[in-house]
Amino acid sequence: MGHAKIPRKSTNIDMTAMCDVAFLLLTFFMLATKFKPEEPVVVKTPSSISSIMLPDNDVMLLTVDTKGRIFFSIDNKIKRKSLIEAVNSDRSLGLNQNEMNSFAIGASIGVPLSQLKSYLDATPDQQKTMDMTAPGVPCDTIATGPTNELATWIDNARQTNPKLRICIKADGDASYPNVQKIIKTLEGWKIFKFNLITNLKAIPQGTAAYIDANQPKGQ
Repeated sequence: MGHAKIPRKSTNIDMTAMCDVAFLLLTFFMLATKFKPEEPVVVKTPSSISSIMLPDNDVMLLTVDTKGRIFFSIDNKIKRKSLIEAVNSDRSLGLNQNEMNSFAIGASIGVPLSQLKSYLDATPDQQKTMDMTAPGVPCDTIATGPTNELATWIDNARQTNPKLRICIKADGDASYPNVQKIIKTLEGWKIFKFNLITNLKAIPQGTAAYIDANQPKGQ
């Protein structure tokens, strides 16, 4: 007995709607993505078991490299313009609008105030070259000292944006006294809450933190 042959029919799927959704998503991510600013120095942070997430906005980042150089930055470009205007007025730097605009769209600052005008007057490529030999922002343990320029940046930044969260990103090979200068400066302004940026590592078994993390909920 012969078998009935079932005619084959081609399946035609309309991909128009899927293509529209794909391009809409692509456009959304292109417009909404916040690109990470380029950092002037490469810092290898130490590891810790802390899993606290850093905020996405309103961050003051204080970077310390292996040489103990300190770089200062905040992420909000609008606040950066207000900040440089405040510092320019406070320290009588004589910056023009182009130089202040250069600060607003830039990344980190790692030069003394006496070199800031020439640094901001340079092109982005020249600034990258200058960052390689920059001495860093001057800092000491006395917040109100005349040579503690980091205190000037911190104070004016907090007045410009009181919501700033302070984060210290220090290289694992950086000496503690250089980090201590920053902490003492923050203490001088009555700032006792800040974040230390580290790399996440697994919690060692048998420790109190491991037991607490693996304890069943409700106990």
